[in-house]
Amino acid sequence: MKKEINFKINGISVVASSGETILTVARKNEIYIPTMCYISKTTPCASCRMCVVEASGMDGFVLSCNTPPVEGVEITTDSQALNHERVNIMKLYDVNHPLECGVCDKSGDCDLQNKTLEFNVERQNFSARDQLRPIKHWGLIDYEASLCIMCEKCVHVCNEVIGDDAIEVKFGGYNSIIIPKNSEALDCTFCGECIAVCPVGALTSSGFRYRANAWELERIPSTCAHCSAGCPLEYETRHASINGEDELYRVKNNFEFTSLCGAGRFGFDFENRASSDEVAFNKAIQALRSAKAIRFSSMITNEEAHILELLKAKLGVKLFNEDARKFASFMHSYSSISGKLHHSGSLDAIKQSDAVVIIGSRIATDNPGVRYALTTAAKHNGAKIVYMHPMEDALMQNVITQMMKHEVGTEEGVIALLANSLLSEASLDEDERAFFDELDLGYIYAETNIGEEEFSQMMKSFARASKRTLIIGNDIIAHERSSNIAKLAALIEKYSDFSIVVVPRDVNTLGVSLINSLDKDEDISNVVGYNAKGDFLISSLGSGDLAVAALNQQEGTFVSIDNRVLPTNVALAFDGYTLNDIAKAFDIVKDETIDYTKELNTNAGFKGIAFDDLENFLAPLGEDNRGYILDEVECASNGKIEELDDMPEFNGTIIYQCDPVLQFNNYTAKTTQLPKENFLRGSAQFAVAAKINDGDKVEISYGSTKITREFKLDNELKGTVALNPTFDISVDASRYRFEKSKIVRIV
Repeated sequence: MKKEINFKINGISVVASSGETILTVARKNEIYIPTMCYISKTTPCASCRMCVVEASGMDGFVLSCNTPPVEGVEITTDSQALNHERVNIMKLYDVNHPLECGVCDKSGDCDLQNKTLEFNVERQNFSARDQLRPIKHWGLIDYEASLCIMCEKCVHVCNEVIGDDAIEVKFGGYNSIIIPKNSEALDCTFCGECIAVCPVGALTSSGFRYRANAWELERIPSTCAHCSAGCPLEYETRHASINGEDELYRVKNNFEFTSLCGAGRFGFDFENRASSDEVAFNKAIQALRSAKAIRFSSMITNEEAHILELLKAKLGVKLFNEDARKFASFMHSYSSISGKLHHSGSLDAIKQSDAVVIIGSRIATDNPGVRYALTTAAKHNGAKIVYMHPMEDALMQNVITQMMKHEVGTEEGVIALLANSLLSEASLDEDERAFFDELDLGYIYAETNIGEEEFSQMMKSFARASKRTLIIGNDIIAHERSSNIAKLAALIEKYSDFSIVVVPRDVNTLGVSLINSLDKDEDISNVVGYNAKGDFLISSLGSGDLAVAALNQQEGTFVSIDNRVLPTNVALAFDGYTLNDIAKAFDIVKDETIDYTKELNTNAGFKGIAFDDLENFLAPLGEDNRGYILDEVECASNGKIEELDDMPEFNGTIIYQCDPVLQFNNYTAKTTQLPKENFLRGSAQFAVAAKINDGDKVEISYGSTKITREFKLDNELKGTVALNPTFDISVDASRYRFEKSKIVRIV
């Protein structure tokens, strides 16, 4: 039980839990204390002193942001002395701050403007010599030091939430500035979170600079469409000219409680500009009438997935989506042990964890939302984080405490060893205990290339942990032994204090898996593709036989890894046809696509709530009031753990189908601001094994696929596995991402 502390703020009796500060308690009780440098999701910066208060029995002022209350203390948040102090602080902030608000991107949304007006600073009593401070251009981010007030928010969020630790303060009194850390140029993942938290116009988006004022833009609350984290964001739009169409200008987020990756912030212009083409529409109807199957991707709303399920029944066709089908199969196996349809963990569970195991994902690029949650756990809780993967990841080096590097393809053996360590003293039933007793540990240790001492080290580091999470990525879901791995993961959850988070690849893989009855994909003709390959292609990418709206042009819902049904809204209008129009042609009639929201499968946990009744906001203290959490669904728990299969061997040159930072798929590839580096990246060891050199043009062959790439030597990589991007090509998201390959230099 947390100790409660009783005290008063402005004569009002309040209660604090152990660990809370005066400021957090004040906010919880809707008592205003001004701040300039405070962010809820980081440790207090304590640089602005705006949050000072008076405390009974103490001389001078107290910083409310980092001071815990004591029993019986009386706090005053507003007095003549406090006002005088805050006015002087604002005057110091305003010293030689350029009054170029008319052209500053932050004007109208600037804390310095707001506080200057709030404290009625009408004249300046202080002055300082102007400094020459050239604007720094850091790629997607610009830094104007003359506007910087040194609040240090950007440094804290970069280190404590994002994990890049890419910037720092160069101290020098009035000459202090923000600089790249250990580098001449900014070396980071360009998430833009520093832009979001900057209270003035010092850090800005280079692509947005001088394009619009804050008050000219319309904000549309929505959900990011790039990965399964379900991050909240706001699209900001305005007409491009007096008589022009609306245009997306930028994306913002509620930086107090949420974060965005660079793809979410800068990769917003993937809309499909098209008008109604009646000829193409009629051809689509004819193609569907004669189709044997519809193949579709998981870049789709729940409502569209539901329409496809209705079309399947109406037309008697098969539905192909291997990504979602394999995810559903994985979760079915998980449910057969856990007795629950949905995994138990969430992003918040990760943030609150003090022990985490990650397996089957290069998580920093697969799902930045999970990476940020891990960074928060590491920086704020001192979480011990074990990273199990065949490849090390430099982006995770500031977060992980133990790397368990295993052989490619041996994930089933690794999860068996993990379960064996975690459940050694658990009260398993007879069959479950027999499974572990019969494990050939020597063989598994040898084949996975993980030593027994590594698991002993992990168990020792986890000894005092009380909130533990197991994160399972797409490499596990796509593994040929995924069914048994799912059962072993469920066994860990069932008999230990671990919660499990399963991370699907695409934005709505989870939703599709719950809505659609999917068939195993077959190599047949007469297939209509909906944002997927087919003989007739219905696409939102701007190519295809019939154009449809992209996800930033639709109303509907997704299901995130939190098992939360999240609304997305129309940022830009689409003048063409929709899947709902196609359904109407087959007498499946609803006025709008979102009329299907309340009809989503209640047997899978959907609640039958109409779209217009879904909330879409964060509460003042950060509570997520977007959509709803799926109801838990009980399942029969009659599954049995299978004997482990022989560990596969991956010899020679291997590629790992993994996108670079800021790229996820063909939609991010379409955007204008995101870098599009599509090199094959490998170590010096890989180059020797493949007999290639830095800068060589190479042909990569795996399975029946051949692609051409330029090879780039990457000194951060080790071993004979190279990274091959997929955002610019079409790759089945359900494939196991490690591929035995043949690399040939093109002369």
